[in-house]
Amino acid sequence: MKEKFLNWLNLVLVVDVFLVLLGFGWLAIAVIGKASGVPLGLDLWYKLWQPVFNPAIGILMAGALLSGIINWISRKFQSN
Repeated sequence: MKEKFLNWLNLVLVVDVFLVLLGFGWLAIAVIGKASGVPLGLDLWYKLWQPVFNPAIGILMAGALLSGIINWISRKFQSN
């Protein structure tokens, strides 16, 4: 059960990492476009920040902490 949960959690975290990296890449390209006068979706990115990218970053941090805590507890009980 624990292994299945950890595999699922790791899959969700991998997908979430790519979503966060995609959002960062989009932000970087949109800011460069805004500075050069080419509209590349910075306004849309701002609209998606609160409902999409902000929770994705929070899920990534919480999942990483949860995964670390579960692995730490597992190693504690296995060593005894």
